Amino acid sequence: MALRKIPVRMCAGCSEHKPKKELVRVVRTPEGEILLDLTGKKSGRGAYVCHDPECLKKARRARRLERALDCPIPDEVYDRMQAELEGKADGQ
Repeated sequence: MALRKIPVRMCAGCSEHKPKKELVRVVRTPEGEILLDLTGKKSGRGAYVCHDPECLKKARRARRLERALDCPIPDEVYDRMQAELEGKADGQ
């Protein structure tokens, strides 16, 4: 039986390569909305960050998500994503 290839993605915050399932996808929908995609199945352009809120802060500081998604991201969207990540981290 052949082993399945595990998809690997790079975190926009810490730049570490990790299995896709260990990361959270940030997606720009076709309508232009930016949100966290915890399922990884929403349509649109995506970038990945670790479940760690610090990685989102690093990506925000370096504007890596804006470059990856090809659009400016307002501070309110970053704040909402930060709150969602912190809530997810507390719930684990």
